[in-house]
Order: sequence, then C-alpha cells, then structure tokens
Amino acid sequence: MDDPKKAVAIKYSRDKDRAPKVLAKGRNEVAERIIQKAKESQVPVYPDQDLVQVLETLELNFEIPPELYRAVAEVLVFIYALNNRLP
Repeated sequence: MDDPKKAVAIKYSRDKDRAPKVLAKGRNEVAERIIQKAKESQVPVYPDQDLVQVLETLELNFEIPPELYRAVAEVLVFIYALNNRLP
C-alpha cells in the first residue's frame, strides 16, 4: 500500500508572530485540499515530506518549536525568493 499523501500549511507574519504556526494539516483528501487551496491562493508549495512528517505532530495554531526554526526558515526563504520579496 502507498504511503498517505501528507500536507501541512504554515502561517507567518513578521509583524504579528514571534514564530511560524501550523495553520492546517492533513493526509490524503485533506492534504489534497490543503495543496489545492494553496495553489488557488497562489501560495507556493514546498515539497519536503521529512519536514511535513515533523510538522504534522504539532498542534494547530501553536508556534513551531525553536528546534524547527532552521528547517522552516529554509521554506520561508524559498517562498520569499519566488515572490521576489527577500527581506
């Protein structure tokens, strides 16, 4: 049997948040909806199943722990670069 498709959405606002938060997470159909919603909203999708595996263990709307800052920072740099908005 194939592994389930997984997705995690994170949210981060430099003006409002001290650290990124897990906004949504899910497997299979829920993962597909998260990815589809991101695409509809023109939010880049960063494919890193190892990071997803760790992030899916976190509670929704809670800040990620400091141990994950570096990994999530790589995702944010990727997204900012795609949007030509590197701070």
